[in-house]
Amino acid sequence: MTGMKAYYHLPGLFEFYAFYRAFLSLFRERREWFYDWCEIGSIYGAPGDCLWGGGRVGFGDAKPEDVAALMKGASVSARLTFSNSLLREEHLKDPKANALCALFEGDEPGRNGIILCSDLLLNHLRERYPGFYFVSSTTKVLTEFSQLEEELNRKAFRFVVPDFRLNKAFPRLMKLSDAQKQKVEFLCNECCWFECPDRKACYENVSRKNLGEACADHVCVSPRASRGYRFSDAMENPAFIGLKEIQDFYLPNGFSHFKIEGRSLGSAVILEMILYYMTKPECQLKVREEIYLDSALDLF
Repeated sequence: MTGMKAYYHLPGLFEFYAFYRAFLSLFRERREWFYDWCEIGSIYGAPGDCLWGGGRVGFGDAKPEDVAALMKGASVSARLTFSNSLLREEHLKDPKANALCALFEGDEPGRNGIILCSDLLLNHLRERYPGFYFVSSTTKVLTEFSQLEEELNRKAFRFVVPDFRLNKAFPRLMKLSDAQKQKVEFLCNECCWFECPDRKACYENVSRKNLGEACADHVCVSPRASRGYRFSDAMENPAFIGLKEIQDFYLPNGFSHFKIEGRSLGSAVILEMILYYMTKPECQLKVREEIYLDSALDLF
């Protein structure tokens, strides 16, 4: 493991602001409680009323100025999740989304990023806000490995999040160049049904809702749909990337970036994921106690 680092991209930039205000301080002050081979690569999310939002219907209500100040003070990359797949030209003028870009572009070019799906939005952002780096969203549902390779070769993107069903395409992954491997950001803990035929339609439904369009809820066809998201179910998914796999396969073979899903969940579940992926087993109770006993947090 010498010299190898795993960079975790954590959910809930706006959704779990209070949680991260406590956790980032703990991570800095008690760094010895966490694996020395892991780092926080970024924290991603979007406000609840974000027109450009996608992936999940947002509910983040933290003040953008507070969020930006927290990320800057912690020296952590903030990623705006602008993965709406159905944007049209008129949506590019949205004042709230543009104000967010102006705020988070900040005075450190290249520190903050934007996750996106739409090439229309990409072109707008590259021209108007060149201080960001860009991440190709998993909402593109690139299920063919050749599609992933094409996306990795696009210079516009610093990272590409493939569809989770490519996580274990080991023979093809091993043939990627070192530069391509460093751009892959695996979605580790997806709970979606591995055989789901409607993933793209599900994301489009979310995009329509974020645009304010009247539409029926997407009906999930997963056999476990009624259970909602459970980390224990995600661990049984054929595409799940566990801690040991990160240590034994992904890191030694040049893959360093791992995305943790969970913007629509509660802070308590996010904490359990952080404990699993980043925290030394003998220190997990200490981290729980520090967070659970923080009277300012509503973990559920």
